[in-house]
Amino acid sequence: MDAPDSDALREDLLSTLDVIEQQPLAERATAYAGLHDELARRLESGPRDHTA
Repeated sequence: MDAPDSDALREDLLSTLDVIEQQPLAERATAYAGLHDELARRLESGPRDHTA
């Protein structure tokens, strides 16, 4: 992934975190759980280093 794509993903994540932080506490917990699930899916679907 090149720097522009990485920067865009970072900005998207920061925007998502800003939106979550604006929510009431109970809703925030649910939103963070959803974000965790989404990030875990992205991580699992990424390329794997089988030499490690």
